[in-house]
Amino acid sequence: MDRPYTILSCAMSVDGRIDDTNPERLRLSNEADFAEIDELRAECDAILVGAGTLRADDPRLLVRSQVLRERRREQGRTENLLKVVVTQSGDLDPRARFFGTGDAGAVVYTGGEGVATADRLLADIPEPHPPVDVVNAGDPPTARAILTDLADRGVTRLLVEGGGHVHTLFLTSGLVDELRLAVAPFFVGDDQAPSFVMPGTYHHTPQRPMRLVEARALGDVAVLRYRLGEEER
Repeated sequence: MDRPYTILSCAMSVDGRIDDTNPERLRLSNEADFAEIDELRAECDAILVGAGTLRADDPRLLVRSQVLRERRREQGRTENLLKVVVTQSGDLDPRARFFGTGDAGAVVYTGGEGVATADRLLADIPEPHPPVDVVNAGDPPTARAILTDLADRGVTRLLVEGGGHVHTLFLTSGLVDELRLAVAPFFVGDDQAPSFVMPGTYHHTPQRPMRLVEARALGDVAVLRYRLGEEER
């Protein structure tokens, strides 16, 4: 295999919004779903988000459960995943928790002038911090280049966690193997709120649908899991 098995995971409202326009982060899931996502993270080698997610949420992207971290350590792995961010501009805050936490390091994929910008800004990450690599993945970065580089780093299983631009990048590339959606039992009803995906040319259409392999309830949250089929590798 020349790329990692790629899982895209997202929580959204019934009308496909992944947040609202309020300053506070909208809670779209419940504790049972959070626990399942933690388990999913622990089974993967790397976790990927877009720069917009870093700016909006300042996530750490760590495995929450001590039991799961210990299990990874017993398997000879780092307690947490390799963290990955995609940015076209390279404009990232060196003080973001993404860079200062975890034990597996981070990779920044960018391109064009973004490479120099990221190199300059990330030279100011407060010490000590896990290692951070800046990689030219095209201008703009492509999913294929990102996945090829991750495979070269030994990543066999990748979890993609948003936001909408990153979802669109990967789903329009045809390089996602599995899609996990957690659907909250409400509507956001705001056309300015961020969406699960953007307009684009998708591989899965009414003529070529995804395959639903699981549908179940976690409390009032619906969990849907799709297989996207074997694409050319």
